[in-house]
Amino acid sequence: MYYNKSCKRLQSDYFNGGITLDDNNQTSQVVSTVLSLDKPEQINAKKVTRTLQKNWVVVEPTYASVCHADERYYSGKRRPEALAKKLPMALLHEGIGVVKQSQSSKFQVGQRVVIVPGIPGKDLHNANPATNSLPANYDNTGVFMSSGYDGIAQSAVVQPANELVAIPDNVPNELAILTEVSTIGYEASTRVKHILQKKDIKVGLFGDGPVGYMAAAVLHYIWHLDKEHLVVFGGMPDRIEKIDFATTYLSDHYDFDQADADFDLIFEATGGNFSSTAINEAIKVLKPLGSIVLMGVSENLVPIDTRDVLEKGLTLYGTSRSVATDFQVVLKAISESEAYQQTLKKLLPDQVYAVHDAADLMTAFQEIIARNDWHKAIIEFHWH
Repeated sequence: MYYNKSCKRLQSDYFNGGITLDDNNQTSQVVSTVLSLDKPEQINAKKVTRTLQKNWVVVEPTYASVCHADERYYSGKRRPEALAKKLPMALLHEGIGVVKQSQSSKFQVGQRVVIVPGIPGKDLHNANPATNSLPANYDNTGVFMSSGYDGIAQSAVVQPANELVAIPDNVPNELAILTEVSTIGYEASTRVKHILQKKDIKVGLFGDGPVGYMAAAVLHYIWHLDKEHLVVFGGMPDRIEKIDFATTYLSDHYDFDQADADFDLIFEATGGNFSSTAINEAIKVLKPLGSIVLMGVSENLVPIDTRDVLEKGLTLYGTSRSVATDFQVVLKAISESEAYQQTLKKLLPDQVYAVHDAADLMTAFQEIIARNDWHKAIIEFHWH
């Protein structure tokens, strides 16, 4: 299914990093080649020395998938103040790799792992967990890879062991890459688990992009919502027809003004310019005291019909990113369900971009942005 699309290969020793142990073998210095986005459309390779400490692990990234946020950073479509704050940094936060060195008993050299991009402040600052009970995805003392903190586009990711999850043997690399995006939907669902655990509820989801598709899959395969209880609204026929495990409608063909207000819960996973339309359509078809989970990201303010939110007594939940426990649940579900794996395979592209150097990564981003494909864009790293 895959073919590699690569540019020139650099000298084989270009990406060879070194690991130097201290006398007590408690910490070590790790040299990583970082493919750094220094400014929009300009990626340069830099050698960066990192410290490997107790309970941390060195991972060599092998595969990554590209998020729209990465594309916006690369093309300079973030707000100027955001670019000034975040850059320079290595891009990519959806990825997997192989353990190269471990200062933790949890992981062994050679083990395949999914990299959890959110690192809580307690791990960065050696703080007592009791002093901050916030989850990592809502903890502003932590960091998130490829958001002002170097991402996966580097030869050696030095990561807390708690922010890595072992990949089950029966989950192939190309599906393991999709874990991070799938956890976005799962994390969102945990915010309303008290609703999802009820019987005979009707749940809707707006969005037929990869995030919406994988969130819908989570609702079906993990929360076990069937077609009678799960409805997905989308904007493009060729996308919506791929969602064969739920009832589907094209939003333009559905009369939200005349439809019954019979939904208990709706997830908004559109983002961008479509957020306002999706949220306001959801408000129309929700029951009184219903709930909306907001997942879509927009660079602009989003106007919504607050009058009906108030009159219906609706609850709006914000959700962002995910944590290691979400990865564990999703990977377990993928490993235990062949049907789930087949559903995720529909997102795989017909090509993988092979990256050996900074020039390759720039070429990959240029082509990915130009293609604007529904399938996830996947990068395979060649560090040696």
